[in-house]
Amino acid sequence: MSSNGGVHPTEAHGTREETHVSRNKQWRIATRKAPILKAEPIDRMNERLRIPVPEMIFGDNVVAVEHVPSGWRVEFNAFDALDRVSKTADGMLQVAYSEEWQRNRQHHHEGIKEVVKPFDWSYSTDYKGTTHPADQGDWQATDSSKDPIRLDLLSRPDPILFYDDVVIYEDELADNGIAMFSVKIRVMADRLLLLSRFFLRLDGVIVRIRDTRVYVELDTKTVIRQYTAKEEAYSVVHSQLQARRDNVPEALRDPNRVAPLLRTVEDTLDKFTIS
Repeated sequence: MSSNGGVHPTEAHGTREETHVSRNKQWRIATRKAPILKAEPIDRMNERLRIPVPEMIFGDNVVAVEHVPSGWRVEFNAFDALDRVSKTADGMLQVAYSEEWQRNRQHHHEGIKEVVKPFDWSYSTDYKGTTHPADQGDWQATDSSKDPIRLDLLSRPDPILFYDDVVIYEDELADNGIAMFSVKIRVMADRLLLLSRFFLRLDGVIVRIRDTRVYVELDTKTVIRQYTAKEEAYSVVHSQLQARRDNVPEALRDPNRVAPLLRTVEDTLDKFTIS
């Protein structure tokens, strides 16, 4: 592996896997992109999660930010993201085709008939990343007046030393929309910003975005994390796009274009101070 934003390709299940690593000051940033899981690891993940996994599951993909001297890190991976999906009927999107979808998904996973129970089949997750080691402390609530994400600094045209965009999972919800979880990261000389995004468009029902931003000033040992959940009725978003004379089908596939039209339903800020 390169220590300065290089790429190390390896063979994974007969196709290419790429691991990217960047070192900047006391921080190490790593991303791994691997092929979609095959049947056997999918079955194992189904059994562990107790729900069927999405159609496109990149179970070996990871994005991690590590403070090298302490070994503390926050990472984003498929299993932990899906483990935050509701596994009860609470919070389920009750729409006409949900039962049909579950029957169809069970048909494709005959080995896990006992697994397929009511769950949030939109794969909505409030996952904010996984912190290691777990015993090194807790995230503490804060506010933007004390610990802001410095948008003024992030908007400067500083050279980007490292960038990656990693898809964690995706499902077309039986051709009724899309659910996608992905992670983007960019690293500059003095700071980094990670954005994990869950995007849901369920046609005729709802549009939902859940963002987690992880921000680090690289000369410090403080990590800022902001979680923002937004959503709106599909009909409202559709009408607003029409009123703006947007290309509606195209805009509904782009979370950046629909995000300003959604209501904020949750917005929290916390920080982790590495000892």
